[in-house]
Amino acid sequence: MDFIERIITRARENRKRIVLPEATEARTLRAVEIILKEGVASLVLLGDEDEVKEAARGVGVCVDETKIVNPKSDKNRSRYARMMVNIRQDLGYEEALKLLDDPLYFAPLMILNGDADGELAGANHSSAEILRPALQFVKTLPGISSVSGFFLMVVNDPHFGYEGILAFADCSVIPDPTERQLAEIAVTTAQTAQTLLGMKPRVAMLSFSTKGSASHPLVNKVVNATRIAREMNPTLMVDGELQLDAAIMPEVAQRTAPGSDVAGRANVLVFPGLEAANIGYNLVHRLAKAEAIGPILQGMAAPINDLSMGCSVTDIVTMAAITANQAQIYEELKLAEASIL
Repeated sequence: MDFIERIITRARENRKRIVLPEATEARTLRAVEIILKEGVASLVLLGDEDEVKEAARGVGVCVDETKIVNPKSDKNRSRYARMMVNIRQDLGYEEALKLLDDPLYFAPLMILNGDADGELAGANHSSAEILRPALQFVKTLPGISSVSGFFLMVVNDPHFGYEGILAFADCSVIPDPTERQLAEIAVTTAQTAQTLLGMKPRVAMLSFSTKGSASHPLVNKVVNATRIAREMNPTLMVDGELQLDAAIMPEVAQRTAPGSDVAGRANVLVFPGLEAANIGYNLVHRLAKAEAIGPILQGMAAPINDLSMGCSVTDIVTMAAITANQAQIYEELKLAEASIL
């Protein structure tokens, strides 16, 4: 059983409620049929019921048994608006009601109110459009200042990463991360990859230098970020700065980073900036024909994921299963915290 099958199986075992704000988008509707048939998650579609059903008929999908919520007329609008005003003191009640007309604002409030467990969108909206309401109202996890995103890269060689899978971060959110943000990306990507795949993360902080082979402020930034990541999680196996070949090639690591518990065996690759990360994942995806799964968002206080606008129906199904898995993890963490208290 490959890891996608494991993720789908786990999602079936404890079905979560995933809200889909793009309820009339054709690929999303085709994915809805598969998600429900496979029992991956319970779904909430946001939009006018007649418009959603008409769009579904247009692609040959039946959504009669699916919950459809119209943000413009739902009974919870007043409660959600009051929650928004409490969170954002500068926001008036009428302004909050107007924002709730937008499904991308309505969805995070559903999660905050316990009416949904996670959100998946992005097939026809930008990352900024999805993240803006989520960051305003759901916000980030305690101790984390930024949201980041990573791709699971499934390569054709099991000698690399974890069973041929590597996590590339941050490929979608922060253009020029600070040292602290790089450290947060490393820690959160390791945690998410570990929970999704069951692997022991080995995190490489990438640079154009390996262990002082070059001197530059950009190298110092990665070195400092590595130190901060270790302070955030002393048990995490993280090393840097490392060039890519030193991170994933054992024979290179033996020469350039001897004694490292990460070099040559890294399965989480943290790039120094969004430019490098985006180029890197696209090169591996396009030239090496690796499967790219994501972006998977992390650092948010609830599971909210952003699809690529070029996503396929299969991508949406897979990301729904991943979102459901994240929702399970969040639930387990809350139960653990409650038991301690």
